[in-house]
Amino acid sequence: MTEFQIALKRIEFSQNIVALIAFTILLVSVVFLADRPPINERTDFSVTYIGSRTVYLGQGSKLYDLAEQQRLKRLLLPDAEPLIYEHPPFEALFLAPLGALPYKTAYLVWGLINVAIWLLLPYLLRPYAPTPRDDLGYLFLWLLFTPLGAALFAGQSSLFLLLLYSITFIQLRSGRDFRAGAILGLALFKFQFVIPLAFIFLLQRKWRFMKGFMATAAALGGLSLVAVGGHGIVSYIHLLVGIAAHPDNASYGSAIGMATIQGFMQPLLGGVLGHLAVSWIVAGVSIFLILWTAWRWRNAGLAADRRTFDLLFAAAIVVSLVTGFHMFTYDLSPLMLAMLLVAGHFPGRRNHTLLRLFLGTTLVLFWFPPLYFALLARHCVYLWFPVLMAFMIGTFKLVEIPAEGMPGTNLADPAVRVAGIPYNGR
Repeated sequence: MTEFQIALKRIEFSQNIVALIAFTILLVSVVFLADRPPINERTDFSVTYIGSRTVYLGQGSKLYDLAEQQRLKRLLLPDAEPLIYEHPPFEALFLAPLGALPYKTAYLVWGLINVAIWLLLPYLLRPYAPTPRDDLGYLFLWLLFTPLGAALFAGQSSLFLLLLYSITFIQLRSGRDFRAGAILGLALFKFQFVIPLAFIFLLQRKWRFMKGFMATAAALGGLSLVAVGGHGIVSYIHLLVGIAAHPDNASYGSAIGMATIQGFMQPLLGGVLGHLAVSWIVAGVSIFLILWTAWRWRNAGLAADRRTFDLLFAAAIVVSLVTGFHMFTYDLSPLMLAMLLVAGHFPGRRNHTLLRLFLGTTLVLFWFPPLYFALLARHCVYLWFPVLMAFMIGTFKLVEIPAEGMPGTNLADPAVRVAGIPYNGR
C-alpha cells in the first residue's frame, strides 16, 4: 500500500469517527430535549412506566385493571395521553427497576439504553450489509429510517426488537438454530410479530429452532405468572380480546394507524362488510402469507446459499410485520434489517431494469422521512401496507434470479453454498 493510499485510509477513518460522534451527540440530544414535561409524558413510554411502576409497587395483579391504570396515571403523569398498558406481564417485570425511578429519570435512562442499541446495530449488521460501500452513506441510512427515530422519541422497545431480529438472523446464518430460536423468544414482548415469524420456521420443521423458541417462551410465561398471578393473566387475555374487538378505539390504537393487513382492510371494507367479516378476511390473508412464505422458503431450501437465505429472511420479516394485529410506525423498525439485506443483493443492471425500478422505488419510499409524517398527519398510515406487499413480492422475485446474475456472488466460494459459514460481506 502506497503512502497516498495510507493517507486516504486515515482520512476516511477520521471522517467515520467524526460522523459516529456526531451521530451519537444527535441521538443523545434528542433524548435530553424530549425529557421534559409535558413532552415526555405524552410519549408511549408513559404507559410502559405505569406498567413497570405497578409491578414495582407489588400490585401486579392489577396491572391490566384499566381503572387502576388511569388512577395511577392521573396521580403520576397528569399530561399523559389516554393510552393503556397492553404489553405482556414479563416486560413490566423486567422494567420494574425503571418504575422505582422518578418518571423523568426513567425516561432518560430508557432513552440512553435505546441510543446504545441504535449505535450497536450498524456495527453488528455491517458485515451482512455491504451496500452502500461507503461507511458514511451506510450510517446515513440508519439516520434516515424514520421508525427508528420514532421509537427513540416515544420510548418504545422497537429498537430492541430490531436487535433481537438481527441476532436471530446472524445465529441462523451461522447454523446455530437452537440459540436463534431462544433469542427470538426474547422478542415475545412484541408477540404479534414474533409468533408469525416462528410459525414460518415451524412449517419448515426447524425443530431445533422451535425448541429454543419454546424454551424461552416457557420461561417468560413463568415470569409472567410470577409478575401478575393467575388473575392477572386472565385479565390480560380479556384485554387482548377487547383490543381485537375494537379496532377503532384510539386508546387501544386505531387500525387506520397501522400498516398491517387489518389496518388496510378495516378502513377499506369495514364500513361495508362489518368488523366480523373483515376479521375473517384478515385471518385468511394472514394465514395465506405465512403459508406461502414458508412454502417458498422450504421449496428454495433453507441452506441453499447465503443470498437465498438473506432474501427469504427479509421477506419473512415483512410477513411477520403485516400479519401482526397491532402495529404503529415505530414497529416498522425490523424492516431496516430487511431493507439492508435486499439492498446488499440488489439486482444487476443487465436484464433486470423493471425489478430494479420496482424494488428501488419501495426502498426510496421507506427511506424518505417526509412520507411518514405526511401519512401520519393525514391519518392514513395503513397506506404503507401496499408498499410493504410490493417490497415482499419484489424480494421473492429477486430470489428467482439466478445467482450468477447477481453482483458479488461467486458460486465457487464454499461460503455461498453453506449457510453455516458466515459471510463477512467485504
